[in-house]
Amino acid sequence: MFLKEAAGLNEMSLAGTSLIIPKVIWSKEIDESPGFILMEYLQPASHTSGMDERLGCGIAQLHRKIAGAYGFYQPNYCGTTLQDNTWTDNWPEFYAQRRIGNLVQQIRTSRGISSEELKIYEKLVGRVPQLLAHQTVPSLIHGDLWSGNYMYTANGPALIDPACYYADREMEFGMMKLFGGFSVQVWDAYQNEFPLPEGWRERISLYQLYHVLNHYLLFGGSYGWQAFEIAKEYL
Repeated sequence: MFLKEAAGLNEMSLAGTSLIIPKVIWSKEIDESPGFILMEYLQPASHTSGMDERLGCGIAQLHRKIAGAYGFYQPNYCGTTLQDNTWTDNWPEFYAQRRIGNLVQQIRTSRGISSEELKIYEKLVGRVPQLLAHQTVPSLIHGDLWSGNYMYTANGPALIDPACYYADREMEFGMMKLFGGFSVQVWDAYQNEFPLPEGWRERISLYQLYHVLNHYLLFGGSYGWQAFEIAKEYL
C-alpha cells in the first residue's frame, strides 16, 4: 500500500499544479522488516484565507493532466480495497467492469448478496454505457478526495493519501460530495478554472455508488442499503 501511495503522490506532482504534493523521500514494501512511507513534513497553515479558492483551482489543474486511456500504471488501493486499474480505452466499460462490477463480486464473496440485489446491479452495469454517454477524456484524479485527504499548509492547499488513476474527472466529485467538507468557494473556483459539462450533477450519485459500495465492503452496515437505493435510481 505504501508503494502505491508513493506512486500516486509522484504522479500528482507531475501534473504541475499549484497544489502542494508532499515529496516522497522513501517508500518500502514489507520484507523481513515492516513497510513504510517517508514524506516531507508539511507545516499546517496558521490562517486559511483564500485557501478554498486555491484548492478548487488546484483540483481543476490536476484534472487537466490527461492520458491516452483510462486506468493507471499499476493496481492501487482505495482504503484497503485493491483497485483494478488495467488500461481501458472506453470509460463506461472501465467504470462498469473495473469499478462497480468488481466491487459487487467482492461483496458477493465476502458479505453475500441477495438475488434481487444482484439482478439490479447486473442490470445497472449493462446500462452504464447509456448513463455515461457524455464525452470524457482520461483525467488524473486523486481518487479518494474526502475532507480528510486534503490539508491547508503554510505554503498552500495540499493533497495527501491518493488512490490515483485516469478517469472521467467527474468521478472525483462523487467522493467530494458524499461526505461534504468542501465549501462553495472550492466548487466555484473549480468551475471558473475548468467548467464542468452539462448534466454533471445528474451523474454524481452514479459516481458515488462506487464509494458507497466500497464502504459497504469495508464496514458493512447501512451502506449496503444506501448503495442499493442509488442503483435503483438509475434503472
